[in-house]
Amino acid sequence: MHRNAVIQLSQVVGALSLALDITEGQPVGHSLRCCWIGMHIGARLGVDETALSDLYYTLLLKDIGCSSNAARICQLYLADDLKFKGAYKVVDNKLPEILRFLIANTARQSGFVERLQTLVHIARNGGEISKELIETRCQRGADIARSMRFSEAVAQGILDLDEHWDGSGQPVGLIGEGISKFGQIALLAQVVDVFFMRGGIDAALREVEERAGRWFDPALVAEVARLRDDAAFWDGLLANDLPDRVMTLEPKALAREVDEDYLDDIAAGFAQVVDAKSPFTAGHSDRVALFSDLIAGELGYSADRRRWLKRAALLHDIGKLGVPNSVLDKNGKPDDSEWAEIRRHPELGRMILGKIDAFGDLARIAGDHHEKLDGSGYPMGLRGEEIDLDTRIVTVADIFDALTADRPYRKAMPVHTAFEIMAREVGTAIDAQVFAALQRGFQLLEDVAEAEADRAA
Repeated sequence: MHRNAVIQLSQVVGALSLALDITEGQPVGHSLRCCWIGMHIGARLGVDETALSDLYYTLLLKDIGCSSNAARICQLYLADDLKFKGAYKVVDNKLPEILRFLIANTARQSGFVERLQTLVHIARNGGEISKELIETRCQRGADIARSMRFSEAVAQGILDLDEHWDGSGQPVGLIGEGISKFGQIALLAQVVDVFFMRGGIDAALREVEERAGRWFDPALVAEVARLRDDAAFWDGLLANDLPDRVMTLEPKALAREVDEDYLDDIAAGFAQVVDAKSPFTAGHSDRVALFSDLIAGELGYSADRRRWLKRAALLHDIGKLGVPNSVLDKNGKPDDSEWAEIRRHPELGRMILGKIDAFGDLARIAGDHHEKLDGSGYPMGLRGEEIDLDTRIVTVADIFDALTADRPYRKAMPVHTAFEIMAREVGTAIDAQVFAALQRGFQLLEDVAEAEADRAA
């Protein structure tokens, strides 16, 4: 477990932003590249250090609400939300482009009649649908940013990310200087990065110049255009050490360090991002953290170790941000290709958390929580003592919550039924002492609840 080293907020948030890139269907590093672009623009505009510090985190967290509309996109467009979002990033708000996008990305795997019905529904309600999706995303993102102690200026930048200079954006239709400057810069940086990664410098500049006066303040676009011949700027976007370079862009005098309390808030914030991806996972990470803590208490874990384990439980499913909702929310058994998508999420979680010094020791739990004692789990087929006690605790908590919560293919089952099913897995999938600790801890919860009910009566 991490102890006593100085932890930089920029390093934690920068690494966690990789999870947001995956959820948005973007090449990994999108948020970091946007931060690189946006901070250079801010510096050229003469933005003061306090504002630059807030701009820095707006750019890294611009997509933090991205998971909240994933299930709705899947439902409305009958599409893979990751591919849908990735493709949408290159669409201008001109009618021909929107129509081409919808035809290419709506209900492609459905029958003719279902696809036609879906397209007609979107054609009739497109404006309302777009506003709903963007409003959900932006408001949720702003709320999560606030919960992670970021300023109202950062929250406002996230809220205004999809507003356009001429008032044609969403969700409010703000115009010109009525749009947060941070939101303006973040959207500009986003478009620059998306088109740069697809077509290089000329493609990026051509696209933002064409949208000047519509999407963007022409003065901001002019600042980007002045970077055309700045090789160091463009080379930085493709540098292997981009994460380190981005860390140096945070104003040094205002660089933020993170204590244990703040790490808890960050873990809780990103747990909200994970759980917002599917209506069937709402509150899942919080409950797994609660049950893990309950088990750890019964097993005699110290307060510090329980705190660390709760953090691991909150982030155990962060890799699910890379699984399409068409798979997560499927009402039925996954086919082979869908099962392969599901089996990727522990390794994605291990990769994301492994890049963060402060969370590196949580990575093994994210990576191993679907392993089984008999070696039949995934992704690596670990067995027995290869699975540590911390991971066994989170695994049991995860299984218990999965059984006692609603799922796309079945309703939640009673606790006693869940315990009966789990008892049959003891020694093969489930650790006996951990399962016994869960039962004792849950009985303790029930006793407390009954006592409170009696007092209230």
